[in-house]
Amino acid sequence: MNFLRHLDDRLLLAINTFARHTGWLHGPVLAYANYGLLMFAALLITALALARHRDSRRLAAAGWTTVATLTAVALNQPVGNAVGEARPYATHPGLLRLASATSDFSFPSDHAVMAGAVAAGLLLVSRRLGLIAVVLAVVMAFARVYIGAHYPWDVAAGLGLGASVAGFGWLVLRRPLVALTAWLRALPLLRSLFAARTTAGVQTLTAGRARP
Repeated sequence: MNFLRHLDDRLLLAINTFARHTGWLHGPVLAYANYGLLMFAALLITALALARHRDSRRLAAAGWTTVATLTAVALNQPVGNAVGEARPYATHPGLLRLASATSDFSFPSDHAVMAGAVAAGLLLVSRRLGLIAVVLAVVMAFARVYIGAHYPWDVAAGLGLGASVAGFGWLVLRRPLVALTAWLRALPLLRSLFAARTTAGVQTLTAGRARP
């Protein structure tokens, strides 16, 4: 454990040294670290919009990604309180801090949890959107350390927690979620919102089988 703590500190200080020598990056990295989650929200909305005219499995996966993200964040709160790790700038007084000082705990990172959950969930919906989200999640993790808000271990654990909730949750709940989605989209009130559009402009309902 001491070795891991030492390695975590060394990575933190190495990234912080890099931050000291890249002042031109402070503005964009800080902006992304604070507001980059809006990009994940945009990807999630895009996935939902694309999936609503596809098969029920894709639509269920898109819906589950939203639920999994909220679930992962909720699970993260008691974990953070149990570990009670202070922010790195509180334990390293000489650290360059670009982030605003807060009184909450550092481990795991909420931003990384959300990014990890969205990235893992979107891989279930669309490989392209999922890969974009994975890249953005890694950049988010780096950015949170760069601004001094977290240790590397905080963001790594956050990504892992979020991805685990989305991935393992889907493995366990996939069948009932797909069945529920197929039933809901067949309801008269929802049918027009989730009808698949053919190239000829004719609308048909996709009940659960994948379209080619």
